[in-house]
Amino acid sequence: MTLTETLAEAVAGSAARIPAEVREVMLDANKEIIATGIEGTAIKTGDKAPDFSLKNTRGETVTLSERLKEGPVVIIFYRGGWCPYCNMELYAYEQELEAIKGLGASLIAITPESPDNSLTTAEKNELSYDVLSDTGFAASDAFGLTFSFPPALQKIYEGFGLNVPETNADDAWRLPIPAAYVIGQDGTVIRHHVDVNYTERLDPLDAIAALKA
Repeated sequence: MTLTETLAEAVAGSAARIPAEVREVMLDANKEIIATGIEGTAIKTGDKAPDFSLKNTRGETVTLSERLKEGPVVIIFYRGGWCPYCNMELYAYEQELEAIKGLGASLIAITPESPDNSLTTAEKNELSYDVLSDTGFAASDAFGLTFSFPPALQKIYEGFGLNVPETNADDAWRLPIPAAYVIGQDGTVIRHHVDVNYTERLDPLDAIAALKA
């Protein structure tokens, strides 16, 4: 199945597991985040991608401008290894990595998780592309993706047993909106996908189509 199909199947399954009142709170929280205008102010197609330097799971520094000297770059911003939809996305991109590399591009995933947690996520999904730890949200902020949890949503996550600040080695309840960018070698974004609805992701087949175009 494509990533889009896999996600749709997962959403249908979660609807049966999550109580209706909890889903309602989560939907209301999404509306509150959308109302901030974050989806419209984030970096988008036609913009220049902000440069960044972050550590990968091997402790090596990866700089976007240096990577672009080698070819186009596909970037995935994901919430964390605790997010099942993120894991589906990461795995799907791993399956298409050779096709992405065959078009002269490289693939980078960025998470606010601490280095130890990002390493665990990379190992769990057997990822062979770079996973970068954006502790402090420098890259997420630069791309305009960072949001703070509405109080009601924080309570829901705490009820799920998720301590997001601890996972991120941070002191606040915040995350990046899941996003994906296909960036041309000149640093211009040629395809973007930014959606507060964390069950929606850019299918790697669409990223590949953008690279081909």
